[in-house]
Amino acid sequence: MSAAPLPEPAPASPPVRGERPPLVTERLVLRPVRSADVPAVTRLWTDPRVRHHLGGPVIDSVVRIRQRRIVGAPGFHAVVRAEDGVLLGLVTVADGARNGETEVSYQFLPEHWGRGYAREAVGAVVARVLEDTPSVLALTQEANAPSRRLLETLGFTHAESFVEWDARQVLYRRRRAAPGVASPAA
Repeated sequence: MSAAPLPEPAPASPPVRGERPPLVTERLVLRPVRSADVPAVTRLWTDPRVRHHLGGPVIDSVVRIRQRRIVGAPGFHAVVRAEDGVLLGLVTVADGARNGETEVSYQFLPEHWGRGYAREAVGAVVARVLEDTPSVLALTQEANAPSRRLLETLGFTHAESFVEWDARQVLYRRRRAAPGVASPAA
């Protein structure tokens, strides 16, 4: 008995106009948030360690609203480990966030801290953002030394400090490299 030939795979759906394909790095895939990601993303919003420098865990009523809105929302990149599909965190891009500039933010689950995933993911997103805009901002609490080191490693420079949300904040900026000038390692 011979087996029937396998059908040809369906062609990949054409990208939606203006939509870019997922970012793929050495170890990661950055793609839109899916329904199956919501439990891990909810942990990002409610874990006290993740939220330590972000104003504390998000209240339940706000979590429920976010859960309904996050799937497929523009600007939210689910950071997924390529080898096993585990969601590690989120990198978010907000166009026109502060004084019209694009802002990048990020959150990673604690069990994935210290492995270079944030550097790899944020670096890839920032490189993509800088293809279309002259600069990108990032904000962190002054007390968040690991986040500040990450931003500085990615070529961000201190732009200003101020108090917001009852804490000292540090605003960083990275500008697109001029033609012929090497940009910092991402």
